[in-house]
Amino acid sequence: MHRYEYYRLKHTITNYPKKEIKNDNKTVISGSKLDYNDLFNGKDLSGWIVYGTENWYVEDGLLVCESGPDAKYGYLGTEKFYKNFILNLEFKQEANGNSGVFFRSTVDGTKVSGWQVEVAPPGLFTGGIYESYGRGWLIKPLDGKDSSLKMGDWNKLTIKVYEDSVTTFLNGKQMITYSDEKIGDADGRIALQIHDGGGIKVKWKNIRIHEFKKSDLGINF
Repeated sequence: MHRYEYYRLKHTITNYPKKEIKNDNKTVISGSKLDYNDLFNGKDLSGWIVYGTENWYVEDGLLVCESGPDAKYGYLGTEKFYKNFILNLEFKQEANGNSGVFFRSTVDGTKVSGWQVEVAPPGLFTGGIYESYGRGWLIKPLDGKDSSLKMGDWNKLTIKVYEDSVTTFLNGKQMITYSDEKIGDADGRIALQIHDGGGIKVKWKNIRIHEFKKSDLGINF
């Protein structure tokens, strides 16, 4: 997609489909009864695949993505596919923090097909869902809802994906809940994004996932 067209779509308010759900009443996430596995080991990029020429590296136990000389889009995707899960992670935006977390997605070169949970500077809809190479923005948090976002400090993002439903939380506050048949039918990788344009640096840590099992049904978590 042409860069201008991407920005036009990504930062234009749209009419959301009717399947928006205002609140996720099924679960309360506390993590006390769930078994989480680390996706990032704090040492190297084992279990991940680098897509593109941007810089992904480990420094002081943190995962770092940073614009390279090409200043193009880049992705770091899991080797495994994940269908139904809760993903917890922390991120710190340094310089321009435009990034994102893709789920149920596939990557070909630097073309990603799937859905992104936005990670961006304040006021630019962190926690919203954007469909890459498709319908564009599906849902954005209400203006000001990301007020807990701290540039230059650590923020916690939680993403719950189950069947056709996606719920996101930023620093413990629910950003959106959304249900979509196309998402429900999909499967794919989790992938971190670095935006094009250069000057971007984002750090990540405590990337942990719980994969839903039948025994989880009916648990409040």
